[in-house]
Amino acid sequence: MRIDKFLWCTRYFKTRNIATTACKKGQVKVNDTVVKPSREVYPMDKLVVRKNQINYQLTVLDLPTSRVGAKLVNVYRKDTTPKEAFENNELLKYAKDHYRKKGMGRPTKKDRRDIDDYIDESE
Repeated sequence: MRIDKFLWCTRYFKTRNIATTACKKGQVKVNDTVVKPSREVYPMDKLVVRKNQINYQLTVLDLPTSRVGAKLVNVYRKDTTPKEAFENNELLKYAKDHYRKKGMGRPTKKDRRDIDDYIDESE
């Protein structure tokens, strides 16, 4: 089975086109090798899928014949993603709350107060 089809069947991507694009961008590795979307995947292959800044580590157990329900996904793959990857994602969320993109304009009054409070605490 093609790697893009496998990722779509096991519900890692909503559409097959998105799975294909992820493969083309180099976000999918099979046995530590970046692969094209047409690469065949076999049972016991190790996959690394980068999605939402998390590197999901999977082991292929079996190949589905078509897209499977969410409850049956664990029959076809084993998720070995370390918990640290999800914890790092939580830290990124907190960092983004206090980040202002360039070109977002002047700080609001609330932003100004928050900045002043932060400076006062550090002194």
